[in-house]
Amino acid sequence: MSRKDTVNSLFMMKLGSPNPTPPEKERERVRTGAVSAMGASLQELTEGARAASKLKEQIASGMVVVDLDPAMVDGSMVNDRLIIDVDPDFQELVASIRESGQQVPILVRPHPENAERYQVAYGHRRLRAAQHLGIPVKAVVQPLSDNELVIAQGKENLDRKDLSYIEKALFARRLEEKGFDRVTIMAALSTDKADLSRYIAVARMIPESLLNQIGPAPKAGRARWLAMADRLTVADAMDNAEALTGQRDFLMADSDGRFVKLFDALAPATASNASNDRDIVINGTVKAARLEARRAQTSLVFNNKIVPEFGEYVAAQLDQLYLQFLKANRKDKGRN
Repeated sequence: MSRKDTVNSLFMMKLGSPNPTPPEKERERVRTGAVSAMGASLQELTEGARAASKLKEQIASGMVVVDLDPAMVDGSMVNDRLIIDVDPDFQELVASIRESGQQVPILVRPHPENAERYQVAYGHRRLRAAQHLGIPVKAVVQPLSDNELVIAQGKENLDRKDLSYIEKALFARRLEEKGFDRVTIMAALSTDKADLSRYIAVARMIPESLLNQIGPAPKAGRARWLAMADRLTVADAMDNAEALTGQRDFLMADSDGRFVKLFDALAPATASNASNDRDIVINGTVKAARLEARRAQTSLVFNNKIVPEFGEYVAAQLDQLYLQFLKANRKDKGRN
């Protein structure tokens, strides 16, 4: 080999043969497998989208029950409840859901002003119980107009015999104040025009602030509430009522007990009893307290607006006052 050939062979030397070309069938198999995998993925995505779309349609039509975070659910546009701290029935509901779960779903609609939230049509107590327990609330979601919402709200509560007389009356008054026509309100309460007028009249006669203090009072019917309203028209009755609602024994009572306490306290005094009652002046202030003497008992009622917390102070001193009273009586008897 010449020198030229030797040099050329050095520069033209192959570094190695490339990988052998795969057979045509193998290339086709690889390509077909990739396409198949992609097709399967697309099919899964399509089926998932269809399932999600179907679920969305079912939810929108109210065909399925879903779990919702109670924090994402707002109350109805018109509240139909009077809630007080002492509510044995609500505590029973909480205990039942804790033990057996929520058996009946609530009804909600997508919130008309916030696409991320919901609004209750009915099931406020179950929603509140779920909030209390820190668990999701089971709900049916349906698109509802304002009229459909309040009619569903009223009918469900009536079917369950869930609202007291005064709650129905207050619900009717609130619906009217929201601008709903009487036809819709009658449908929501399943009542006629005459009864609806009575409901609204009673709810207007008693201040809502006082109703919130008393609560639903399920045992009190229309006649008792009308009598309560009549007793509140007497001079100083509202001041006396407000003073009573701040007292410990009133606040510790359930709703029916609160109604009875207030109803009895506002009872008109007979001529003989009235002569024994008198206002007590404290530090120059008239009507700071009132002494009400009856055959069976004597009551000293403090006006908490005028002498706040003084009633509690006097109650704490009763033992000492009674000892002083006994001592004074013994001295008087000794003189005799």
